[in-house]
Amino acid sequence: MIAIASDHGAYALKEVLKKHLEARGLAYKDFGTDSEASCDYPDFAGPAAQAVAAGECDRGIVLCTTGIGVSITANKVQGIRCALLSDLMSARLTRQHNDTNMMAMGAGVVGEKLAMEIVDVWLDTPFEGGRHQRRVDKMMAFEK
Repeated sequence: MIAIASDHGAYALKEVLKKHLEARGLAYKDFGTDSEASCDYPDFAGPAAQAVAAGECDRGIVLCTTGIGVSITANKVQGIRCALLSDLMSARLTRQHNDTNMMAMGAGVVGEKLAMEIVDVWLDTPFEGGRHQRRVDKMMAFEK
C-alpha cells in the first residue's frame, strides 16, 4: 500500500498519480487534501509519513508546489527517509543507496509525465544493501 498526500498546490498532480498507481495495479491510501482550496501541507504529509513509519503503508509519496515543505515534514517523523526528487537518476539511486521509504515532488517543478516516470523508477528500484546498509544504519542512528 502506497501512502499519497498533497496540499492544494499539488492536488492535480496527486490525482494524476493516483490514476497512474491504479493503472499499475497498486493500492494506495489518500491522506488528502481533497481539493485545490488553500490548506497546510503538514496536515497531510505528516499523517502519510506516520502511516509509513507505523507499517500501515509500505512507502509514501508526498507532493506540494516545490516538494520541499512536504519532504521536510515527512523527515520529521522517526523512521522516515524521504527524498525530494525531480530526476530519474536520483529516483534510482535514492532507492539503491538510501533505501528511501518516501519520496517528495514539486508539482511546480516536474510535469505530469516526468512525475509518473520518477514514481515508476522509485517504486521499481530495489535497495542494494551491502555497504549501503551500513550507511543507512549510521544515518538512522542520528534519530536516537
